[in-house]
Amino acid sequence: MTVVKAHAYGNDFLLVEEQSAPPLADRAALTRAMCERHRGIGADGVIFYSDGPRGASMRLLNADGSPSEISGNGVRCLAAWLTRTRGLRPGSSLEITTDAGVKTLDLLATDGRRLTFRAAMGPPEQVEQRMIDVHGETIEAVTLRIGNPQCVVLGEVNEDRLYRIASRLAVHRTFPEGTNVELATVERPDRVRILIWERGVGPTEASGTGACAAAVAAMSFGGAARDVEVSSPGGTQRVEWRSSGLFLTGWSEVVLDGRWIDI
Repeated sequence: MTVVKAHAYGNDFLLVEEQSAPPLADRAALTRAMCERHRGIGADGVIFYSDGPRGASMRLLNADGSPSEISGNGVRCLAAWLTRTRGLRPGSSLEITTDAGVKTLDLLATDGRRLTFRAAMGPPEQVEQRMIDVHGETIEAVTLRIGNPQCVVLGEVNEDRLYRIASRLAVHRTFPEGTNVELATVERPDRVRILIWERGVGPTEASGTGACAAAVAAMSFGGAARDVEVSSPGGTQRVEWRSSGLFLTGWSEVVLDGRWIDI
């Protein structure tokens, strides 16, 4: 089975074309095996995709085999592969159909194997502040959807709180389908710093939808501007909140084109 590996700021994905995947395979089990970092290839998720005239359609499974509606970095990784295979140049656009709708990505620049895109992510939905009890501690959180469920906790950002609070919020009874969680702090009006706990994965170096969610929370309740840099351990992405919706700008790169041997 042909497998491509790509990442955006260390948030890595395996890309498998639908016609290459075993037709009767247990996709969840296959995903867990491929994403295992010591006995497999290693990744935060697998994207099963089909080519289309304007881009591609995709289905995403998290590293634990659970489904996800969308990944902002994942769509950019798929766009990077399509750009390479189609020989696209800056100024080109691609449409990626996800379970959260069609996302249009504009190719802004190429620098070696690193490709920069600006993705139209659509408007945030169901943005609200709420108080959530986490093991006896009351946490003020901002919940919303960026095509997928998100929970942002504004305030102190450190590893202890990531494991003590974010990991528990990701599987909290408040979120029956689970949620992605970001700890976020506004360092200045145009800069937000985050740590991420992704549903079905755990800590990740970056997240596109998580960056968007943190930006919306910071813009709505933390005094941030409508155009911000969002910094995570893997690097910095740009999020703009315009009247037409959210726009996410960042790079992705393809690092492997190989074959998975399934015995």
